[in-house]
Amino acid sequence: MKASLTRTYRPATEHAEHAERAQPPPSALVTGASGGIGRAISLAFGSIGWHVGVHYAQNKRAAQVTLRQVLSNGGTGDLYQADVREPDAVRRMVDAWQTQGPVPSAFICNAGIAGGDLLIRHSERVWNDVVATNLTGTFYCLRAVAPVLMAHGGGSIVVIGSHTGFHGATGQAAYAASKAGLIGLVRTAAWEWGLHNIRVNLVLPGWQQTNMTKDIYPEDGEWLDHALRRPTTLDEAARTIVYLARLEHVSGQVWNCDSRLL
Repeated sequence: MKASLTRTYRPATEHAEHAERAQPPPSALVTGASGGIGRAISLAFGSIGWHVGVHYAQNKRAAQVTLRQVLSNGGTGDLYQADVREPDAVRRMVDAWQTQGPVPSAFICNAGIAGGDLLIRHSERVWNDVVATNLTGTFYCLRAVAPVLMAHGGGSIVVIGSHTGFHGATGQAAYAASKAGLIGLVRTAAWEWGLHNIRVNLVLPGWQQTNMTKDIYPEDGEWLDHALRRPTTLDEAARTIVYLARLEHVSGQVWNCDSRLL
């Protein structure tokens, strides 16, 4: 007597959903993720189940806090240390990211520092440090990550800019110049890498209360340059960045996350 063979047939949509669940999650590497905006972005990716590379320069303890929050938020992740001012360190970080986790899908270039003075008395040391981190460091990161994304059929790069890069600000010559330079860098990368399905966009996250802005954050009622007379929230800016990273047909654009006019 032959044994009967029973098969269970599933609708095509159910097969697709099962296959999607079986796939490893996409992976995003977030630079400057030990706190502030970088931590919020990491948590936003974790909340949708992504694998998150949490980068830090010096503050490993704070980066570990970010990673623990990513894990508790539903994501997975790893820590990566690098000084973005050093091209070899950036290259090692990107190499580790592509070999240790799931398929690289998004790179969020958030690492940056502030610092400045009135232009006439601006020190060379501060100028060089800010530009080396914010602009040249971004160049090193983009140059290192592009071949990785090309090898995997494309992906998304989101660079964190600043409203100050468009308008300048008193006492912020180095910061404004470094952020202004990102505009040309991002648009050039978008043109050069578009044929490889790499999307490169610039996001202006608006005023956020972080360690970087604690001494210059506007007081209540000082939002007259905002059409809504209020700043954006950190959560909304982070979710916007994640949303943009997942769009497949947008590149070379500048996204402003608050109600100021560019």
